[in-house]
Amino acid sequence: MIHQKTYYSMTIPFQDRSLILEGPLSGEAIESFEFHSGLVAFRPPEKQKIALIGIADLPEGRINVVRDGNTIVGYVTFVYPDPMERWSEGKVENLIELGAIEIAKEYRGAQVGKNLLRLSFMDDAMEDYIIITTEYYWHWDLTGSGLDVWGYRKMMEKMMNAGGLEWYATDDPEICSHPANCLMARIGKRVNTDSILRFDQLRFQNRFMY
Repeated sequence: MIHQKTYYSMTIPFQDRSLILEGPLSGEAIESFEFHSGLVAFRPPEKQKIALIGIADLPEGRINVVRDGNTIVGYVTFVYPDPMERWSEGKVENLIELGAIEIAKEYRGAQVGKNLLRLSFMDDAMEDYIIITTEYYWHWDLTGSGLDVWGYRKMMEKMMNAGGLEWYATDDPEICSHPANCLMARIGKRVNTDSILRFDQLRFQNRFMY
C-alpha cells in the first residue's frame, strides 16, 4: 500500500516556554537536532537517535517528536512489526506498530505523551491502518516514575486512550507472561473487514487451549 505522510505540528505550554510537537520527520531532520541524554529506555541516546533516523526513512516509518528548542525530548515511533513477532506473520499491509513512546523524565507530568499521541492521529491517513502497541512491564520506568506495576499500567492505558487505542485480548505468550502486559490497538475508520479478521487471527492462535 502507499504510505501517505502529512506533516503536522502544534505547541504546548511547559513551565515558562512552549514545546514543539511535530512530525512525521525525515531522518535528515532528526539528525539535525540534539537528542536528550535522558532518553535511555531502549538503548543509549546516541544509538536510539540512529535507530529513529533509520525508521523515519522507511516507507511506512513515522517518527513524531517533542522538541524543547533544538533538542528532541520525546518521540513516538510507528513502523511495521518486528519480523520475529507474531504480528508480522499475517503480512497485513495496513497493520503498523506503535513501537515506542518515550518522554525525558523532567518533561513528564505535563501531558506531553498524550498530546504527542493526539498529534500523531491528526493525520487522516491513520484511518487506513490498524495501529497496535504491545506494552511490557519490563520496559517501564518504575523507578523513575515512583509507580508500581499497576499504577504504571493505568498511566500507560490513559495515555494510549488519548490516541484512540483500546485494550484487546490476545493469547500471545509474551504478553500473557505477566498480567500487567497488554495489547492495545486502534482500528482506523477505513480498515476493511478482511484486515480486521486477519488481525483477530493474529491475536488468537491457540483457540483450543484450556
